[in-house]
Amino acid sequence: MTTGERNNLDITKNIKIIEWLKSELLTAIASLFELLIKGTKAGQEALIDVLANIILVTYILGKRLGINFSTIDMKIEDKIRLGILEEHRVEEWYGDLSNLKQYFNRNRN
Repeated sequence: MTTGERNNLDITKNIKIIEWLKSELLTAIASLFELLIKGTKAGQEALIDVLANIILVTYILGKRLGINFSTIDMKIEDKIRLGILEEHRVEEWYGDLSNLKQYFNRNRN
């Protein structure tokens, strides 16, 4: 196999995995909506599983699109800081962004 053929194979393989990840993300979001409709019957463990899957697929999709994990983390932290500064409703009412910022800070050290 020539270098050009290998590169074409790699590009094709990357496109296929990106398409698969996009499908996985949509499926996970649909599952989340379904669980939310079911309410408390769904169970917290099922919600945790779906939310973790959404986060996992998002990180892997980013990597396949050429974005490393730390860049995604930095952007999340930027958005948290901005939400706190702009007094986003979820921050104003519940302090969730400040809690998430503290979580990120604790896990970095």
